[in-house]
Amino acid sequence: ELGAQPPLGFFDPLGLLDNADQERFDRLRYVELKHGRISQLAFLGQITTRGGTHLPGSIDYAGHSFSSYPNGLAALFGPDSVPDRGTVQIFCFIGLLELFVMKDIEGTGNEHVGDFRNGL
Repeated sequence: ELGAQPPLGFFDPLGLLDNADQERFDRLRYVELKHGRISQLAFLGQITTRGGTHLPGSIDYAGHSFSSYPNGLAALFGPDSVPDRGTVQIFCFIGLLELFVMKDIEGTGNEHVGDFRNGL
């Protein structure tokens, strides 16, 4: 059966796979893997900066260091937050990765859904 995993068997409490085919199942698995990896990276970044490890050098031409900005949400919202243009650059970079790099391209050596090596 599509999506059946021991010991629960088929588990779809929200009904996302009602009348779904293999293509829909693979798409949801792909999205779940991608979001899980992004969440893992976000958590790692959070605990790394909270632990006091920051990139060396300056973040801009004015000479502000990476450690001069607060951790967590305070880095985006608050009196000492990253400037708006910096936040826009971060989101544009994430969008670039989402649209052009982290893709599951058929026929490029990927072995399974969510294999982002793309032949590398």
